[in-house]
Amino acid sequence: MEYLYGVLGLSFWGYVAVTLVMLQVTMMAVTLYLHRDQAHRALDLHPALRHFFRFWIWCTSGMLTREWVAIHRKHHAFCETENDPHSPQIHGLRKVLLQGAELYRIEKNNAATMAKFGRGTPDDWIEHKVYERVPYGGILLLIGADLLLFGVPGITIIAIQLAAMPVFAAGVINGLGHHSGYRNFECDDAATNLVPWGVLIGGEELHNNHHAFPTSAKFSVRRWEFDIGWLYICVLRALRLARVKKVAPRPVITPVASKHVDIDTLRAIIVNRMHVLRDYTRQVTLPVLKRERKAASDRQPLLKRARKLLIRQPALLDEHAHQRLRHVLQDNAALHTVHEFREKLRTLWSGASVSNERLLGQLRDLCAEAEASGIKVLEEFAARLRSYRLAPVAAR
Repeated sequence: MEYLYGVLGLSFWGYVAVTLVMLQVTMMAVTLYLHRDQAHRALDLHPALRHFFRFWIWCTSGMLTREWVAIHRKHHAFCETENDPHSPQIHGLRKVLLQGAELYRIEKNNAATMAKFGRGTPDDWIEHKVYERVPYGGILLLIGADLLLFGVPGITIIAIQLAAMPVFAAGVINGLGHHSGYRNFECDDAATNLVPWGVLIGGEELHNNHHAFPTSAKFSVRRWEFDIGWLYICVLRALRLARVKKVAPRPVITPVASKHVDIDTLRAIIVNRMHVLRDYTRQVTLPVLKRERKAASDRQPLLKRARKLLIRQPALLDEHAHQRLRHVLQDNAALHTVHEFREKLRTLWSGASVSNERLLGQLRDLCAEAEASGIKVLEEFAARLRSYRLAPVAAR
């Protein structure tokens, strides 16, 4: 009967350990190779690792690098719109959670998506002659290897391996990662951090951080957040098997006595725009809202529900929310001022066709308006804006 348990003949906990290790290898292949290396070019993996992860993805899912990368890039390009391949804001959470793999299959058959967003992915002999020609060959190879090594328990291991990407990547990250959790940054989409400890799914749980800084090889931003994918990268970098190209910027604040604002100040603000918006929420919007709640007890119910309205990007609010926001701003001059300032601030990095000189003039005007607003926290924030400085981006 020993042959029923495969040539390795592992104990129960041995099978559990092997399954967990294989799942982590799959998550590494997704987050390090497909996501950070291929889709966003934030990382350069050693060619041997790229070949291994590409082979592993083929074995555990039958997936091609070009397909995953193209669909993910399109997701970023059209996030939370009708053209987003798998947004729960458009398709509904239930559909993305339960039918995420089906949404993926539909989009991979879109030739225009593959042509436009799949550039720069592997285009060699093995891709065309093996992975494309025999898409399910890897899965058959996986089934045979698992049954040989693990015997009957290998059936369970196979099922878990084949379900890992559809459940975790296509369902949990694409679904819950745009629906539930906390947000460090108010980016233009609904991405959330599921938990601050990105361990089970390779660090992909820190999805809001990733959407705020898509080209960063490191997903954790705050001190108490942990990205196991970054831990793997650090190990591989020490072994000279990976090179980090870019990580999220950290703002450098250097208080100055002068009110002078130059082009470097503008560039520093634009580079650190996600940090600027987060600081504005914490240092201006929320303190003013708290003060106004205390001062306007008759409008307390309206102001009590105004927090999300004031900090969320307008594009993420539905019509009912926009109406409530208009009522809040019409009834409160201070909140109207700080909200209007935030929207003007956002134009500094949304105006792609505007010259640097014009943007610099807008920044100077914004600082002058804030200093003349009579709102102390807004005046202090203007001084903070003048203090932003550029810093070299280095791997951490």
